[in-house]
Amino acid sequence: MIMGERVSEAGTDYVSQLEKAGERFESRTARREETRRTIESRGVLYADDPDRVAKRLARLNADWSLARSIEQTPTEPATSTGSTLPLAPETFGADVLGLERLMGRNNLTGVAFLEGGFRAARSIGRVTVAGPAGGFHGTGFMVSPSLLMTNNHVLRSPEEAGHAVVEFNFQAGLDGLPLTPVAFALEPQRFFATDRDLDFSVVAVAERSQQGTPLADFGRLPLDGAQGKAILGEFVNIVQHPNGEPKQLALRENQIIDLLDQFIHYETDTAPGSSGSPVFNDQWEVVALHHSAVPKTDGDGHLLAIDGTVWRRGMDEHRLAWKANEGVRISRVLEALSRLTLTAGPARLRDELIKPPTQGAPRPDEGVPRPDEGLPRATPAVGPESNGFPSNGSVRLVSHGAAGTTLPLRITVDVDVPTSAPPAPGHPAADASSTGTTATALPQAAQADGRATADAADRDLHAALRNLRLGAERVYYDRDADRAARDAYYAGIDGSADGDTLRRTLTELLERTHERRPSYKPARLLYPWVDLHPDRLLRSVYSGKTFTAEELIRADAATEAARLRGVQEFLLRESTAGPAEVSEELGALEASLPYNCEHVVPQSWFDHKEPMRGDLHHLFACEPECNSYRGSIPYMDFPDFDEAVKKDCGMREPGGFEPEHSRGAVARATLYFLLRYPRLVGDTADEFPQARLPVLLDWHANEAVDEYESHRNAAIAELQGNRNPLIDHPEWARHIDFSGVWP
Repeated sequence: MIMGERVSEAGTDYVSQLEKAGERFESRTARREETRRTIESRGVLYADDPDRVAKRLARLNADWSLARSIEQTPTEPATSTGSTLPLAPETFGADVLGLERLMGRNNLTGVAFLEGGFRAARSIGRVTVAGPAGGFHGTGFMVSPSLLMTNNHVLRSPEEAGHAVVEFNFQAGLDGLPLTPVAFALEPQRFFATDRDLDFSVVAVAERSQQGTPLADFGRLPLDGAQGKAILGEFVNIVQHPNGEPKQLALRENQIIDLLDQFIHYETDTAPGSSGSPVFNDQWEVVALHHSAVPKTDGDGHLLAIDGTVWRRGMDEHRLAWKANEGVRISRVLEALSRLTLTAGPARLRDELIKPPTQGAPRPDEGVPRPDEGLPRATPAVGPESNGFPSNGSVRLVSHGAAGTTLPLRITVDVDVPTSAPPAPGHPAADASSTGTTATALPQAAQADGRATADAADRDLHAALRNLRLGAERVYYDRDADRAARDAYYAGIDGSADGDTLRRTLTELLERTHERRPSYKPARLLYPWVDLHPDRLLRSVYSGKTFTAEELIRADAATEAARLRGVQEFLLRESTAGPAEVSEELGALEASLPYNCEHVVPQSWFDHKEPMRGDLHHLFACEPECNSYRGSIPYMDFPDFDEAVKKDCGMREPGGFEPEHSRGAVARATLYFLLRYPRLVGDTADEFPQARLPVLLDWHANEAVDEYESHRNAAIAELQGNRNPLIDHPEWARHIDFSGVWP
């Protein structure tokens, strides 16, 4: 970064960053080595926190079922579709390829990757800071229509920024000849914010260059504070101006090896990144702000140069001997910026950075030419939205400071499948579709949200049907493999221990191994694979009626579309509704438009909270009629059940419900829930009183575990990590002391 041999304050700051990065790196050696061993032995999907991995998969529009299919597919050359999976061309998509690349199974990528890199690079420029004793360079990138981000040690103050420029197009063209750089003055008097601890600065840029070129020509890189952009073991890309040289690209050479609260570490065998560069994932989302190499040191802690001598202050950073790179997590930068208390113009500029480009805001590539300009293409997906906050003048951000802020209400509706999916005959969504509400009847903002949601819906439907096709290629149930997995899972569990000890031990095991916690989307996982019977059909858990998986996938699609229309109508009708009113409306829509899925432990008993809501062990396919018929009534056994007049779903009285089918399966699922979530349900008479435990134990004893339940258990173990002990060891049911599971 530093030009010349002077020892400047900027150089001192940079050395301080190097030393701190080195200390952080050394303190994490044991954790880092453990991560490396996990990546080498098990793969990228097991190196990071399961919740982070789940969010990364969701961001790629992939499920754990797809990940497992890729893992279980022998390594082989990519097919004509670009995938190692046996998928037909019409089922192949960017999600498959992206996941294969993430897992190191496929080095191919779609050509859109190159286009994305071309567009992202346009927003990155060389920052030059002039001074009486010389100057120095760094890298910066546009993060809003007006604001540039770089390191604090590149731009430490408004005064320093006032003597700096950013140059775009400082690079070679397709013919190898230099392009003409376009320089823009920085305008810290309009906006300047900095944080020394997080090593970032954000500054306003002039709207036009001295030659009159508009800044908008170079686009922006929208920042997203949501998790899931990258995980341990993933490779990232850095676009930079190393040592002030023309723009260069380090493509998939840096592997993330450690994740700290505020920083990430990534290693490469090529060259360190340049100060102020954006660090991208393969989808060209900004993951981090590069700010330092992790230097090599001698026994006395002195920084070393590449020739083995001591590196001196004022020497160029490219002469450092280094062993890793460090970046600042972009989510932490956004959090710090959000804490600024600003007003008027600076507040509006900061809000343009915090808020992503939704509802008609500029695209990340606005003003940037595209290789496919003029060709039809899908609307880009819109990421999760963060809220902006007010701000004031050229403000220096104090590290770790906080200011009280009032957030505006923001509602996000998650849609599983597209509105074009037809309702199944007789499904409640078929009636709801007659409301007459169409996109053309909504205001412009609502239409924009609807289009973005429809895109997400299309991806969800594609993923659900793809999971169904993947399941068709798999062995339904491998008894020998499942027995081996079962024995390994319960290794160390003493089934002859006293009943209370056994219960406590199993509860700890179930919670500890519940590594992956899918959200409640039965169309994605339950219907395509988990709940299939040996004939590859779904059966309603209460009535026994059969359905194809695709029937229920598309029926849930129509349900979700009807829910979305209801939410849009409500928000248009009740524009001042608060969180409580919106939550109540969402609950009413869900109750009136249920999925084809039953929670054997009703959602109302645990306030619709996760991970209980999405726990696959107690979810079963069930048509809405039976779902509504049972409601939230606890199970009971009717002595005259066989002679009683009852519906196909079973028999119901105000105090209890007995299903027509699957009593053993629902009993084991309920017992699992009581073990996994002790003291959570059963504290009221209309939930599950302890006196009804014998009902579950009798149903369990009278209906043995079959291949269907064994398949479910094995499939859920793959997806979630934990198993149902009542399926694996039916003999434990009478021995476990369940008395401790009630509040």
